[in-house]
Amino acid sequence: MNIVFSEHRGLLDQVRSWAADNLFNLDLLIQAGAVAAMLALAKLAGRRLNRALDARLAQTPDQAGYRAGLIRGLKRTTTAAALMVFLLPLIAAAKALGLRHGLLTDACALALAWAVIRLTTSVMANRFWARTVSWLVWSLAALHILRLLGPAMDFLEGVGLRFGQTYISALAVIKGALLAVVLTAAAGAVARFAESRISSARHLSPSVQVLFHKGLKFSLFTLAAVIALSAVGFNLTGLAVFSGAVGVGVGFGLQKVFSNLVSGVILLMDKSIKPGDVIEVGGTFGKINSLNARFVSVLTRDGKEYLIPNENLITNEVVNLSYSDRNIRLRLPVGVSYAADPRQALELLERAARETPRVLADPAPVARLMGFGDSSLDLELRIWITDPEDGVANVRGDVLLRVWDLLKEHGIEIPFPQRDLNVRQLPEIRVVPGPAKGQGPD
Repeated sequence: MNIVFSEHRGLLDQVRSWAADNLFNLDLLIQAGAVAAMLALAKLAGRRLNRALDARLAQTPDQAGYRAGLIRGLKRTTTAAALMVFLLPLIAAAKALGLRHGLLTDACALALAWAVIRLTTSVMANRFWARTVSWLVWSLAALHILRLLGPAMDFLEGVGLRFGQTYISALAVIKGALLAVVLTAAAGAVARFAESRISSARHLSPSVQVLFHKGLKFSLFTLAAVIALSAVGFNLTGLAVFSGAVGVGVGFGLQKVFSNLVSGVILLMDKSIKPGDVIEVGGTFGKINSLNARFVSVLTRDGKEYLIPNENLITNEVVNLSYSDRNIRLRLPVGVSYAADPRQALELLERAARETPRVLADPAPVARLMGFGDSSLDLELRIWITDPEDGVANVRGDVLLRVWDLLKEHGIEIPFPQRDLNVRQLPEIRVVPGPAKGQGPD
């Protein structure tokens, strides 16, 4: 019992000695007080900064745009950023005076990790990658505080694979993956910002805007991939030769994909179709919603969105109702009775068109007598509209309904085909029996 007690007392002495050196040390207590004071000041400064950012956010016209999203992301990092700003001068002063500043440095590292995580999670759209980056940043901060970051990096550097003259370590792979995630998120953010700026350029046509945006987006993501591969240690010269050899084989299997990609570039460059155009292709009638690398999105009046491959728009006949002129003419056939005055009927048709809101006054609607039908005078009303994206059948229906009201009001009949059936009684047919078998003449 005495031995065990002495062992416990020795252990308690060691714990007390460690606590005296590390927990109840005067320098450590001063640093802890300084961190607490700087944290309180950082919270006050963060509130003031958030009020200023709220005022700037209220003045931003597009609440769903890139600038509003950046302001919201900065609001989440104000306290952490202010804490770093307040701690850095204290660390510099402690170094200059030769004082201990380990706790100040650790607090600054935690503030940096806090700020990076807050900003990353607000910018990155993919929640999985945002959580992955958060765990990785917290892990790096913890290893730094525990003074294990250097040994961990040395261990990961020693684990790897060798391909000829190229050695790829686990540390390089982790760095490359982290760099790829960060660069991809940055490329996406820059692409969204560039898209908003390009879309606001009124002197650029919609097709040129899409071409610039797609080209910039492709270049940014390609650059991010190249930088990430270079960070890992890949030899890009050998990769180019390898990709050329693989590209020949893959090209045969993905020729349709590449055909659609090339067709998309051609559509953007020749400006044959652009977002907002109303087209008809393969029985599909609708408005072009967006131009993509592989397909064109066409939104119909039924609310259905057709994804038409770019190659179909190059090889097939496409009716573009708003290519050079948004005005289109509609033909509405109408039949009236032979008892009606055709001149009055033509005047009423033109009046019905003029009284319909979407029909243009210039060019003016015109009615024509087209022929003499079997049961009616064949008339045709020709009208012009300038907004085919709002529908064609609806304006036809509005005009025809007004035609019906006016013709009925003036007593003009709209005939329908009639058939006269004459029923005649057929003469009675008698059946005369023939001679019995064997009794007729030879």
